[in-house]
Amino acid sequence: QLQLVESGGGVVEAGGSLRLSCEGSGRGFSSRLIGWFGQTSGKEREFIAAISWSGSTTFYADSVQGRFTISRDKAKNTVFLQMDSLKPEDTAVYYCAAGAYHPEFDVYSAPNYDYWGQGTQVTVSS
Repeated sequence: QLQLVESGGGVVEAGGSLRLSCEGSGRGFSSRLIGWFGQTSGKEREFIAAISWSGSTTFYADSVQGRFTISRDKAKNTVFLQMDSLKPEDTAVYYCAAGAYHPEFDVYSAPNYDYWGQGTQVTVSS
């Protein structure tokens, strides 16, 4: 089994920064693709960013490209999401998710990930 725990959320003014962490425990974290998704009230979870097991390949939603940076510390079983230049529309509950990556894996689709954290709230005020 794999357990994921997010942390680092909070309230920040527009233009500010936050760094989210996703810490994994249990077997297999280091070999999995890790994604970040955001969910607002009443809406589906939307893809934010993802990173390969090695940390050498990253994926970003167009809406966060150039503002957010995903990184991975395999030794610590932790994935980070550095969020800069935050906008009110970034407000959401952010979830860390793990998927069993393969060549046909769609990193942008939430149902493709099989382990999820509990989420951490990010609120950006205008």
